[in-house]
Amino acid sequence: MSAVWGVALICALGGLLVAPLVRRIPEPEPEPDPESAAGESGEPGHPAEPAKELYRDIGSRRGLPALAVLLSAGAGGVLGWCLGWSWSQLFLVPLVPVLVALAVVDWRTRLLPTWLIARTYAALVPLVLLVGVVTQEWDDVIRAGWGWLITGALYFVLWFVNSSGLGYGDVRLSGVLGMALGHLGWGELFAGVYAAFILGGVVGGVLALAKVVDRRGVPFGPFMVAGALVGVLLGPWTAGRFG
Repeated sequence: MSAVWGVALICALGGLLVAPLVRRIPEPEPEPDPESAAGESGEPGHPAEPAKELYRDIGSRRGLPALAVLLSAGAGGVLGWCLGWSWSQLFLVPLVPVLVALAVVDWRTRLLPTWLIARTYAALVPLVLLVGVVTQEWDDVIRAGWGWLITGALYFVLWFVNSSGLGYGDVRLSGVLGMALGHLGWGELFAGVYAAFILGGVVGGVLALAKVVDRRGVPFGPFMVAGALVGVLLGPWTAGRFG
């Protein structure tokens, strides 16, 4: 139980960094005005979409710090319960607040900023390699690479087939999750990927029916993150059942 409370506490402290992290995300470059483009081309413009909520406004929302601490602590408790004080926590614990930040941003804007995902890769890859050096479990590192490749390829194909239903930010995020889950095991990887689609379909459908979100605009990033946590929980069972 010490790992449960210890990892939860560390992740909760990391959750305090979520709001400042969100505020640091640079805004995307503004797209050309549809009316101006229409005037130049001579074709009628399309109705403008609502302006995206600014990242600094999201990061300044009053309830975000408490929500981020709660979500991060809950995720940390799951990691501690399932993995104990394993070396994998070296990259999983720092990943928790980052994924919480990405989930919050995607929920508010339906965007997963490349700025943050790229920096996540830059930190995650060396940490995974460092764990391999310390533990000498190079099979885990190789499996992490396969997790990145398999998950990224799957999401790329889905995006290529139906880009209106899946954003390219989801493709980028899938590699991060695939690498982390792949390092833990094949069961964690496949359970996490499958759970994301189940949660996205069921929970997203319920939220759309309740008119909490627009059915055509349900962000998938939060379900990918939640599915990854389910993968950590159900990974050993999945490996034992289908391995």
